[in-house]
Amino acid sequence: MSNTAGVIWKCAGIGLTIGLMIGAVLWGWQMTPTSLPCVALHYTIEDAEERMYLTETELDRLLKTEDLYPVGRQVNSISLHRIEHAVAHHPMVRSSECFVTPRNEVEVHLTQRVPLLRVQTMGESYIIDTDRRVMQARAAVRDSVPVVTGTVGVHMASHELADFAQWLQGNRYWRSRIRYLQVQSPNRVYLYLRGEEQPRVLIGTMGGYKEKLQKLRTFLDNSAEATRDKQYYELDIRFRGQVIGRK
Repeated sequence: MSNTAGVIWKCAGIGLTIGLMIGAVLWGWQMTPTSLPCVALHYTIEDAEERMYLTETELDRLLKTEDLYPVGRQVNSISLHRIEHAVAHHPMVRSSECFVTPRNEVEVHLTQRVPLLRVQTMGESYIIDTDRRVMQARAAVRDSVPVVTGTVGVHMASHELADFAQWLQGNRYWRSRIRYLQVQSPNRVYLYLRGEEQPRVLIGTMGGYKEKLQKLRTFLDNSAEATRDKQYYELDIRFRGQVIGRK
């Protein structure tokens, strides 16, 4: 073989190699992960061990209704932001985060809303959550939280009463003793204690409830026998330094 033929052969070999490399690059570009279909959708509910207010089937149905269900779609056509937005607006969801894994699977991480106070009136029943927002009263929501009845507006429930419910969660003494609250008006709130034939407690407004309840605790600790013997049907703790018992 002449030197000229050898050079031509080498050049042809180099050209073939370059062509194969370019082909491989183009093939790889065409088959990048973003152009491949999503193969699975997974949900992670961060507080699932504490409460479970919704199901994966319910979330699937939500995404399908919004035409956002990702499985089978090319990854680069999936709107993660829209999925996050749709899931976050589920009535039981507090927050959501959505991303794609290297395996072309869509992961949705979410947290659920946390009940703080349950309101039950003649016309409606709802929950105020820890973010002070109204939350649906579903059958699945069985958290033990204070219950309020009577004439209750959303503003009062999400402010004064929510403040009281949050404080009550951290108070071991009163948390186990208060059965429910009844609101006749913002100036006339009653507490009902657990136990048979316990007197109702007129707290008045929710202002200064810590001092009022401390005064009531002192009275109950020193007068347990009297209250147990049903001498009072009502204890009035509205006034500073006084507990008025009514028979």
